[in-house]
This record gives sequence, structure tokens and C-alpha cells, in this order.
Amino acid sequence: MIKTFMFALSLAFAVFVGSSAQAELPKIGDKAPEFEMQGSDGKTYSSKDFVGKKAVIIAWFPRAFTGGCTKECKSMKEHGDLLKKFDVAYFTASTDPFEKNRDFAKSLDLDYPILCDPKGTNAELFGVLSADRSKASRTTFIIGKDGKLLAVESKVNTENHGKDLAEMLEKFGVAKK
Repeated sequence: MIKTFMFALSLAFAVFVGSSAQAELPKIGDKAPEFEMQGSDGKTYSSKDFVGKKAVIIAWFPRAFTGGCTKECKSMKEHGDLLKKFDVAYFTASTDPFEKNRDFAKSLDLDYPILCDPKGTNAELFGVLSADRSKASRTTFIIGKDGKLLAVESKVNTENHGKDLAEMLEKFGVAKK
């Protein structure tokens, strides 16, 4: 009886530890994960479209139509004039389905696409997929023109994110248009 209980307890612990494991975030200087995702505009975007051509921002957020995510997406739109001064493609991204992200982008009248990763495949590659695989953590990646990570930012001020990103692009010497 005690052996059975101990075995069950050990098995439960192993399942818990295994399910809470999350892939590590890539580090600054690492080659960015290769990605391919459909945007809320219906187009497909791939890392291959940008390497050697321009820098890329991917700002992962947990859920469309929630407070912090709404503030973050609005900030990137409101500061789009600052971001557009740079030779950069910028996106937000979530594990929400295409339809939800499309409707969210329309509701905010965004001038950039939200990347859709409903299976969490890309979020996992970026190390932002939650342990229960239900959503991405709020983490932003700035990828240089060479395909290497310039920044990995998990402490995001949602209300000023667009402005903060423009300052980071300036700091990293990302080419201007």
C-alpha cells in the first residue's frame, strides 16, 4: 500500500515537473528562431523574408482582447511613426487563432499585422509558450538584419512599448530608412 502510494506520488511529481518545463528563451547574439506565421492581414510572414534585408520585431502577447495586450498593441500603433523611421518589420504575435487576431487587429485599427500561432509551434521555438501550452508570455524580440537577436525583453511597459522599441532600435544602430 505504501509502495503504491509512493509510486503514485513519484509519478504525479514527474508529470508535474515535465508539464511545467518550458523551453529556454534564446539569448542576445543567438541566431533567432526561424519562423513562419500567418498575419492578421491574411499574408504569411517568414524569417526568410527578412534575413539580410531588414530588422524584425516580434512582440509576443498572451491573449487578444485583454487589458495589457490591448495597451501594448495600441502603443505600437500610436508610436508607429517612430518605428517606421527604421528599416524594420514589426509585428505583435499570439497563440490566438487567426480569426480572433484578425478581429482584434480590426477593432484597434492596427497598421501592422498580428502574427498568429494557434498551435504554439513558433512560440515554443522562441521559448515563450506557457507550460500548459495555452498562451505565449509577454516577451519581445528584436532581430537584427543578420538574423541574430539584438534584444530579448520580458519586462514590457505595455503603455509605452512602441516608444521603448523605437529607442531600442536607435540604441542598437538599426538602419533608418
